Amino acid sequence: MVTLLFPGQGSQSVGMGKALVDVFPVARRTFEEADAALGFSLSSKCFEGPEEDLKRTELTQPAILTTSIAAHRVLLERRPDLKVNFAAGHSLGEWSALVAVGALAFADAVRLVRERGRLMQEAVPLGQGAMAAVLGLLPDEVKAVCEKVGAEMGQVVVAANFNSTEQTVISGSAAGVEAAGRALTERGAKKIAPLPVSAPFHSPLMAPAARGLAVGPRWDRRVHPKREGGHQRGGPAQRRRLPDQGPVGRTSDRPRALGRDRAVFGWSR
Repeated sequence: MVTLLFPGQGSQSVGMGKALVDVFPVARRTFEEADAALGFSLSSKCFEGPEEDLKRTELTQPAILTTSIAAHRVLLERRPDLKVNFAAGHSLGEWSALVAVGALAFADAVRLVRERGRLMQEAVPLGQGAMAAVLGLLPDEVKAVCEKVGAEMGQVVVAANFNSTEQTVISGSAAGVEAAGRALTERGAKKIAPLPVSAPFHSPLMAPAARGLAVGPRWDRRVHPKREGGHQRGGPAQRRRLPDQGPVGRTSDRPRALGRDRAVFGWSR
């Protein structure tokens, strides 16, 4: 059984995708398709930076998606016999998984994640939000500290991603995350590692972005009949689905996209 797992924000770096483009024409064509869909040279930002630009979420998201799909297409070209059973992703990576299984056209996905990034940054201006990985404490301890710090300071800071019993990612206002980091260190955390992201993803501060993406002028409001009643958060956006080319994972000869499409709305736990 083969499962594809696609990365999310924080995995970007200057030069991403360049090694693939230099060797594989299909990767070069993928970046060219992204450039054409967006109307500017995303490829030059990926290959040359600067890093500060690449960390801005409206660039980070299409950059990681494009690099992921370029790698996926190279894999399929070199292994045409490979049978993929499942595809999944970390947050933004769920969009890459949807493209990989044919549920969303690549050009549409690139434009949508750029708009998603724009709305996320608009919800929390640059420098006002933060995320950090907490190593060496149990998730319940991290959650309790975040709740205490948030209540005492009147700031938003939450345990947002539970990567393992030894690693939890916290997210919220820059002041809240900094204060929680100090409190968690005092509690015994081995390390507090700030993430190279430009907004507090997977926190309630992303709610305005959820609403904007759900009702924006470029959003296709079709409802996927087999996914109604899902567990997305975000009010009226609750049952919105990405424009797709058919149901995902409903036939035996198609790979299945795992998850609950939470990445569409930008925050979850």
